[in-house]
Amino acid sequence: MPMLKVISALLTYPRAEIQEALPDMADLVNAESKLAVMQKAKLSDFIESLRCTELMEWQQNYADLFDRGRHLSLHLFEHIHGESRDRGQAMVELMRIYQSHGYEIDVRELPDYIPLFLEFLSRRPADEAAEWLRGSMPVLQLLGARLAERGSSYAALFDALGALAGVSGEGAELRQQVATEGPDDTLVRMDEIWEEEAVRFMGNPDGCRKPAAAEQPVVFHRHQPNQRRVG
Repeated sequence: MPMLKVISALLTYPRAEIQEALPDMADLVNAESKLAVMQKAKLSDFIESLRCTELMEWQQNYADLFDRGRHLSLHLFEHIHGESRDRGQAMVELMRIYQSHGYEIDVRELPDYIPLFLEFLSRRPADEAAEWLRGSMPVLQLLGARLAERGSSYAALFDALGALAGVSGEGAELRQQVATEGPDDTLVRMDEIWEEEAVRFMGNPDGCRKPAAAEQPVVFHRHQPNQRRVG
């Protein structure tokens, strides 16, 4: 799925080499058979708008959108496990899956970072990648709905992910939930928190590993903030 590589790049912090590759990305969008005409049009418009935007402005817009709270966090498990201890175990398991397929990542990136996750899927067989995408749709659709509520053209990327997974757009219930959400009042210093968590995670991955005879998939379910965990 080359489109997963395109979406991964577009969700990554903007860099000059990404901007230079935008024309090639536009060609891949137009050639993707799994996207509807309207989806291609929205992605093409988004890419064209980035081509016409100064890099520093693009970077500032990106930071304002994704780095100012947790509602639009690009870390999958932030939306699934919140701050529970299950988050660390899930990251260990996902890292183990990456490594079992010969995929090594930069130690500065957490394994649940969505652009990283999509790049990994872009290297897997199409059926397998689509299955992983379907499993992560509760989070991806939530992010897409939140972006659409903010009027962000980044929402087109998550709409495209749904199409690649063979999943229709988010339902009325999710749109209603997003429309009535309160402000994102989480810490602006979230990057420092994640960096500290990454150090703990990378420092002793075997300490949290559960013995298993066979690979167990990571299951994605959206975290409900009003649920309390016992223990």
